[in-house]
Amino acid sequence: MDTLKAILVDFGIPESAIREDTFLYEHLQLDSVETVRLALELKRRVGIDLKLGTRNDITLGEICRQIAAMLPAQS
Repeated sequence: MDTLKAILVDFGIPESAIREDTFLYEHLQLDSVETVRLALELKRRVGIDLKLGTRNDITLGEICRQIAAMLPAQS
């Protein structure tokens, strides 16, 4: 969540608006260009190619769970 939060803060979103139950479109009002930028930034920082479509709204917590599921298991 820290990396996702840092990216969103870089986009100018107030940190107080960034919670696990926050929706990308309904709450943060991200448009399709910002969504693509978010996906590209996640790929650059975390190495995860995450598809963030604009048809279905998703919470930040769901994004974090998807990222965690894609990361290699740490031993």
